[in-house]
Amino acid sequence: MRTFISINIPEKIKRKIIEIQDKLPEFVGKKTERQNLHLTLKFLGEVSEERAEQMKEELKKINFPRFESEIDSPGVFNENFIKIIWLHMTNCGELQKEIDNALSEFFSKEDRFMSHLTIARVKNIKDKRRFLEQLKKVKIPNMKFAVEDFHLKKSILTEKEPIYEIIETYNLK
Repeated sequence: MRTFISINIPEKIKRKIIEIQDKLPEFVGKKTERQNLHLTLKFLGEVSEERAEQMKEELKKINFPRFESEIDSPGVFNENFIKIIWLHMTNCGELQKEIDNALSEFFSKEDRFMSHLTIARVKNIKDKRRFLEQLKKVKIPNMKFAVEDFHLKKSILTEKEPIYEIIETYNLK
């Protein structure tokens, strides 16, 4: 099964993200569906049921405090080749390191974790310079929220959209 570890986004924050998506400059592509908005802490890819069970046991050992995160700015990974539009999410790096450490016998650690929430996937933009100028002007409302848990999920790819199912939830202390 195709798996990843993520933080879910509260509904009140999702509503604000939908408003931001509606204010994005013009592009050809697809906005992330409301039900699929999340922060990926670690993408694991295809794993067997047996491996998933082993990972679940290792993830249970994580002892990490609850914390506050904030969605604070929009961006893209590469201004010359825009494929993803994201929102930055603060304070998630330490939890990601804990997850990396817990799963180090199964997966290599992330070289460079970038705490981002994908809000759109881009196929084409007519004028990249103008798009980037307008993206910088998108106002981000106050979007602070408590992170109280994280999830091991599986992704089921369909023609219309991916469907994410929670395999296990891990509460923070």
